[in-house]
Amino acid sequence: MHRPFIIPLIVACALFMENMDATVISTSLPVLARDLGQSPITLKLALTAYVVGLGVFIPVCGWVADRFGARTVFRSAIGIFMLGSLLCAVSSSLEAFVGARFLQGMGGAMMVPVGRIIIFRAIPRADLVKAIGYLTMPALFGPVIGPPLGGFITTYFHWRWIFLVNIPVSLLGLYLAGRFISNTREASPEPLDVRGFIVSALGSSFTMLGLALLGSHLVPVEWAIGMTLVGVIVLWLYFRQALHAEHPLLDPRFLQIPTFRASVLGGSLFRIGLGSVPFLLPLALQEGMGMNAFQSGAITCASAFGALFMKSLGPRVLKRWGFRQVLMVNALLAGLALAPFGLFNSHTSIMVMLAVVALGGFFPSLQFTCLNSIVYADIRSEDAGRATSLASVVQQLSLGLGVIVAGMALQLSNHLQGHTHIQESDFWPAFLVIGLFSILSIPVTRKLPHDAGSEMAQRG
Repeated sequence: MHRPFIIPLIVACALFMENMDATVISTSLPVLARDLGQSPITLKLALTAYVVGLGVFIPVCGWVADRFGARTVFRSAIGIFMLGSLLCAVSSSLEAFVGARFLQGMGGAMMVPVGRIIIFRAIPRADLVKAIGYLTMPALFGPVIGPPLGGFITTYFHWRWIFLVNIPVSLLGLYLAGRFISNTREASPEPLDVRGFIVSALGSSFTMLGLALLGSHLVPVEWAIGMTLVGVIVLWLYFRQALHAEHPLLDPRFLQIPTFRASVLGGSLFRIGLGSVPFLLPLALQEGMGMNAFQSGAITCASAFGALFMKSLGPRVLKRWGFRQVLMVNALLAGLALAPFGLFNSHTSIMVMLAVVALGGFFPSLQFTCLNSIVYADIRSEDAGRATSLASVVQQLSLGLGVIVAGMALQLSNHLQGHTHIQESDFWPAFLVIGLFSILSIPVTRKLPHDAGSEMAQRG
């Protein structure tokens, strides 16, 4: 089977499973909480436990892949995620469920970053854009399909089936990875930066946990802000020290590479905007316009069709105009495509909503394909592990920030308009803000050389 297709598809299945799992659980929290004898707010601990698992283990994923082999670690990560899913399905107490979610976070922290390393090392540079296009799809499908699927399973079956669905998908992934993926590793991996692992894990965990707890009402707002600030300060101190370390776990010196910097820093601004859409759009449709969860999910599904259409055009667009121009122009188009979501109201035609949401899937999908491809444009094979660790940490933080930014914009809009409850008119400023974040990535990508990533774009 053609490697530029099958290997990204295997990794994409893992990414789809992880993304869908997160959004499905959010939909099913009230029913799940009643079964475990808890309030839905308390059960948000399960979501934060997953985030902590990511924060601890993402920084070390590159070193582990270099030391033990990418296929070995990828299959182990799928196995850990599958075990966590099984334990979630049989949990009968809050403590057991939170522990199982942390185990899932461990697996999720390794699955997707190591999968990206596998793709980079297995696929020729000329085919990398096409391969990343296949990988990008689940990132958009998961948050779209998750809510209606979670509501359907919870309503007509049982919430435990949400986790049991992962078992056959995981088994298929284990088989396909064993058959089609080579166990690439570095011949002489660098020694593990133990101190860096501990410090980066603490910084990442506190930052992600603080962001996850903001607005959750599980802890006072001051505690959540304090956790976030502590995490940011610890990460800042780590990066200052890492600039002078010989083999740091998260190496900020990669940011000196123009293509890597544009993908990570410019991409983080873009992800802040897009990361808020799965939170903000369903909320606008349900709370603002009174739709039920299934109706809301049916409309948000339209973005997946826009993304699918892009997949066939992406490589040709890049070949014609190149990474720099596409990243700049498409960031503007993506921002302009997301902002009109705020104009939806109860009188807007369903067909108009579907068309606008589909367009809102097309341009972000193209941007993700570009960002996830160019990150490796000038990275050596032996540096892929450490580069992926750094990029993955920044990506997770920016996606978490997206929900926070959207929530703050919505609350501020609600307050300034003097509303006691969320109303339709509260949403347009929030969507305007997330559209602007997409556009803010342009000054970063503008600094790219005109021929950046020309080999990947297959430009003469």
